[in-house]
Amino acid sequence: MKTRIIVVDDDAMSLRIARRVFDRAGIEGEYCTSGGELFARPDGADPPDLILLDVHMPDANGIDLLKRLRTDARFRNVPVAFLTGDEDVRTESEGLQAGASDFIRKPFAAEVLLKRVGNIIELNRLHVDMAREIRAKTEKLSRAWLQIVQALAASVDAKDKYTHGHSARVAVYAREIARRAGFSDAGQERVYMMGLLHDVGKIGVQDAIINKNGRLTDEEYAQIKTHPAVGSDILKNITDFPELVIGARWHHERYDGRGYPDGLAGEDIPEVARIIAVADTYDAMTSNRSYRQALPQAHVRAEIERCAGSQLDPRFAAIMLKMIDEDGDYRMREDGTC
Repeated sequence: MKTRIIVVDDDAMSLRIARRVFDRAGIEGEYCTSGGELFARPDGADPPDLILLDVHMPDANGIDLLKRLRTDARFRNVPVAFLTGDEDVRTESEGLQAGASDFIRKPFAAEVLLKRVGNIIELNRLHVDMAREIRAKTEKLSRAWLQIVQALAASVDAKDKYTHGHSARVAVYAREIARRAGFSDAGQERVYMMGLLHDVGKIGVQDAIINKNGRLTDEEYAQIKTHPAVGSDILKNITDFPELVIGARWHHERYDGRGYPDGLAGEDIPEVARIIAVADTYDAMTSNRSYRQALPQAHVRAEIERCAGSQLDPRFAAIMLKMIDEDGDYRMREDGTC
């Protein structure tokens, strides 16, 4: 791949010397006499490997131009080295702080110029390759982490023969509520992850109780109610993602303060837990159970509306009502496509 350099210098002699040095070395060069010429470069032009920028030019200070380069998508990641004929230490310090890769003194010797330029370009390429490799490994680890979480959520759901896929559906509904509520992409993914693991504490509940066909006794219901605390105890050990605890511990809190395990009310309940509570309530009504089939959509809508402000946060309940109204074919349910 041919090396491409842009030189910006208002001194005609410096440009001629640079052109001669780079032409002899087989380096493709573009030569500008001002920052204006540089920024007038066509958007579709191939990006340079390096920009050599004179510190002092009539139309702009080189450091100011560098700062502008860092806001221009065409040049944001291109290394910049300054060309200078003075020995001003303060200017050099300011340039390096602004992101300059090096200072090259004028008048320059061909061998020194080529060596400096080669080192800067090679170092930048190494940085780019390293960053690409780190991103690839991070993405691979993220995929692996998600697969582990999904597998764990599926193993929890598998304890209940009547609610396969419950955690995944709650996670999807919760993420969509978060999206409509204005959460960032990263925030939506955190909500999704917490939704996947909101019921992880059911690992500690006996299968016989989870799958009981009839009404639960007080003792059995008391054991069911332990799963938020058990879940938070499990997830608090994942120190790199402490937020996971939120969905697991507080998704059964009620907006009116009558929920469990801590009896939190209103906005004292963490926001994500309030979102998951709406998604969890919706999926409970739209899934088949041993004692009934999924409820009719109109009935589900009426219940969500009735519970807004008492069991459920009214803001997030309103978003779910809008999602229901948009779901004319009633696809958001256990045997639908969601």
